[in-house]
Amino acid sequence: MESVIGLLRVRIIRGVNLAVRDTRGSDPYVVLRLGGQKLKTSTIKNNVNPEWNEDLTLSVSEPLQPIKLQIFDKDTFSSDDEMGDAEFDIYSFVDAVRMDLTGIPNGTIITTVKPSRENCLAVESPILKKDGRVIQDLVLRLRNVESGEVELQLSWNCLAVESPIIEKDGKVIQGLILRLRNVESGEVGLQLSWVNIPGAPDF
Repeated sequence: MESVIGLLRVRIIRGVNLAVRDTRGSDPYVVLRLGGQKLKTSTIKNNVNPEWNEDLTLSVSEPLQPIKLQIFDKDTFSSDDEMGDAEFDIYSFVDAVRMDLTGIPNGTIITTVKPSRENCLAVESPILKKDGRVIQDLVLRLRNVESGEVELQLSWNCLAVESPIIEKDGKVIQGLILRLRNVESGEVGLQLSWVNIPGAPDF
């Protein structure tokens, strides 16, 4: 049984110098995968330097797994073309989230993840305290493609307690208790469930 430790918000900011896959350019979109989760952005038409500025939220469980990112060119009459991929881990980010940052000034860099052969970072990736939250900025160099980078920002939504994912009555159910931010106190309880729609496309 998985136990969710928090919700990771991944802001897909922009792509830079992405590969050309059509005569007019490319129509790119981003897919994120973590375990069995799969999320995607909208498609930006005819642009190899797209700006998405979209937030995708993933449930994070232990043991921590790397997050996989892929970019595709949307095609109408054929399979979507691959435009590169990347992978990043969140070990340092989660370690920073678990630290007691009381008294640490806003804007303080907690740690920095450096580019290496073991990651897809194009430049150093600072993890900092910003507006009371832990933030990480990343620039990922895409693999298996001629060119391209993607800019992301990570932030964390805390759970008040661990959140188990269970199967009940043939459905997958998750109970959440969220601790409110930017207020003196308060929590909100939620329950998520999943319903498969027959004939719905698998994006």
